[in-house]
Amino acid sequence: MSESLPSTGPRSQPDHVADDDTDPTGEYSLRLYVAGQTPKSLTAIANLKRICEEHLAGRYTIEVVDLLVTPQLAAGDQIVAVPTLVRRLPPPLKRVIGTLSDSERVIVGLDIRPKRSRAS
Repeated sequence: MSESLPSTGPRSQPDHVADDDTDPTGEYSLRLYVAGQTPKSLTAIANLKRICEEHLAGRYTIEVVDLLVTPQLAAGDQIVAVPTLVRRLPPPLKRVIGTLSDSERVIVGLDIRPKRSRAS
């Protein structure tokens, strides 16, 4: 089953800000494709939640798509193996396949950037 992500509406940005994935304060929209409640699927879900809380606290949404329930959603993100994690936002789209046990590989694969500190 899949649930839709809430729309945040347009955001105002200064004209000089480039529309790319270099904003370290932006929101991350992640979609994890699994096939049922297998040990690999459950491990991937737990690992993803842990990584997000450690590195993206307050800046992410996770959508878990069970392909046993909604197999038609696999075509949209070109899923050929499960579990597969897709970073939908910020662009560009990025994918990581597996149980997400190697945190460093996931961070690099998704190009997760630390939030900038506001210290002066």
